[in-house]
Amino acid sequence: MLAEPSDQSAHDWLVALEEVPLFTGLSKRHLRRVAKLAHVRRFASGATLARAGDSGRSFFVLLDGTAKVVRSGGRPRRLGMGDYFGEMALLDGAPRSADVVAETDVLALMVDRSGFTKLLSAEPTLAHALLRTLATRLRTAETSV
Repeated sequence: MLAEPSDQSAHDWLVALEEVPLFTGLSKRHLRRVAKLAHVRRFASGATLARAGDSGRSFFVLLDGTAKVVRSGGRPRRLGMGDYFGEMALLDGAPRSADVVAETDVLALMVDRSGFTKLLSAEPTLAHALLRTLATRLRTAETSV
C-alpha cells in the first residue's frame, strides 16, 4: 500500500509546495519549515489514505494524482493536486469522518499531529487558510441537508 518515502530533500519540495494554494503567501523560509516537518509518501491506485472511524494521525496535501473522499450517505468528492484533508481529526481529536482512496497513484505530503500543531502556531497565514476551508465545508454541508 505505502511505498518508501522519496529520497528528495526538503529543499526539492519547495517548488511543489509553492504551487499548493494552501501555502500561498508563505515565504520560502516558511515553506522550508513546512517541508522539514513533512514526509512525502507515494500511494498506489486503490490504496486507502484515510479510513472513516480511524484516529487522525496526519494531515495530507496531494502533490500529484487524484483521490476520492467517500462519506457514508454522501456524494464522493474528488481531490487533486493542491487539495488537502485530515485537518479536522487533528484539530478536534475526533475520528476520521470519511474514507479517502487513491484513484490514481498519489504523491502526498504528510504532516503528523505534532508538526501540524507547530505549523498552525508558527504560521497564522496557514491557520487562517484552514479556517476558511473549514467554514466553506460547513456552509456546503448545511446547504446540502
